[in-house]
Amino acid sequence: MRSSDQPTGAPTPDNVVDLPGLTELLREWVPRQRWFAGKGREVREVTVLEATELTVGDPGLHHLVIGVGHDAEPGFPGPGTVDRYQLLLGTRAELPGRLEYAEIGRLGGRHIYDAVHDPELTRTLLTGMAGNADTGPLRLRTVPGQEIETDLVSLASPAEQSNSSLIFGDVYICKLFRRITPGTNPDLELNLGLTRVGCEHIPALHGWAETDLDGEPTTLAMLSEFLRTATDGWRLAATSVRDLYAEVDLHADEVGGDFASEAERLGAVTAAVHRDLARAFGVSRLPVDDVRTMAEDMHRRLDETVLAVPELEPYAAMIGAVFDDLAKHEVDLPVQRIHGDYHLGQVMRTERGWMLLDFEGEPLHTLAERRTPSHPLRDVAGMLRSFEYASRHLLAGQTQVAPEVGEQLEVRAREWAERNRAAFCRGYAEGGGPDPSAHEVLLRAFEYDKAVYEVLYEARNRPSWLHIPLSSFRHSVV
Repeated sequence: MRSSDQPTGAPTPDNVVDLPGLTELLREWVPRQRWFAGKGREVREVTVLEATELTVGDPGLHHLVIGVGHDAEPGFPGPGTVDRYQLLLGTRAELPGRLEYAEIGRLGGRHIYDAVHDPELTRTLLTGMAGNADTGPLRLRTVPGQEIETDLVSLASPAEQSNSSLIFGDVYICKLFRRITPGTNPDLELNLGLTRVGCEHIPALHGWAETDLDGEPTTLAMLSEFLRTATDGWRLAATSVRDLYAEVDLHADEVGGDFASEAERLGAVTAAVHRDLARAFGVSRLPVDDVRTMAEDMHRRLDETVLAVPELEPYAAMIGAVFDDLAKHEVDLPVQRIHGDYHLGQVMRTERGWMLLDFEGEPLHTLAERRTPSHPLRDVAGMLRSFEYASRHLLAGQTQVAPEVGEQLEVRAREWAERNRAAFCRGYAEGGGPDPSAHEVLLRAFEYDKAVYEVLYEARNRPSWLHIPLSSFRHSVV
């Protein structure tokens, strides 16, 4: 198949990607997808940069790398950008009713649709990885020592996320990285490293897919063990908070669903994974001058976010003072590879204990930023912020009942967050991680920087949740 979106002749099943009108269909469809990172920006054009035919006939399956050009983000001067995304494009002469919701449009008498929802086609990913296949520019690989079952049926996960996940039976979960940038994705890189040192707190990695972008091997997908009996940390924590709100006269340690013991165990597991990351990738020192540069970068992100989200402006001076304190740091910092986007949604409670997932890093950061070593307390700060989210995400609706009830719930929310923050930090220190209480300036700077990131993320993606990071500043939680 040609790697072009320009028509080259009469439409046939073999050159459906070349049909006139495909890029216009994609220009309308892509911005509506949950994984689209350019929310709030006008899409100027879509181009097909690379197209590979994976399945011939009807149904047909094509892997596309597309370029999406859009205007500059509101509040940020400068030219627009072009982001690259991958699509699994399905084509059928007749579209079954079960796939109608995934349809992108019709071209040349054929239905064009998002094939991640078609189990008849997605099995190609398993067979390709199992066979270490090279298909055009695509390379599908098995992790050495693993075997991959290929007769499983997939189901696209309905969970909201910046990528797309396919669950094959109850055996594997395949994560497709929708927005791609040149280079190995940290999720694959760190999982391979942790697998190499025998880390017990991650799902087993079975395979991956990659291609070359700008001359660099670039991760497209990874296949991991599916934790079928697991419950994610966010759900467990949210249940605990819900129980607390239902018993508003009780304290957090008096409610049956108290989460603190789990938070403490999670802290210890987090420290263990940090040790394994240090074994796999090493530890280096960040000179004092670079610590000051890090504080300057935090100031820059704060200034940029204030421009984009004016609601943050009343707290800018307070936040800046915290970053100024970090700039006064006079000792080199030990740094290493870390999770990079650590929160309750990235951990799963299983019969084997807590497991860590999704080492991809913060989606709004560049690949280079996500791969840069940092102090492990940055991950700790991320989890502490997640306890704040868990404690407050139900609060907006509850406070409408009556002012006095709302005030009491506000007190309980703070109490729950403080109790679980303390438990997590205690477990982390006892598990061998750097003691958060001995690094208050550093941890506080990381927390404020994370909360500033949250303000920008929520303003772009979930405006109804913007009150959560803003309320943290208002109540000086971080």
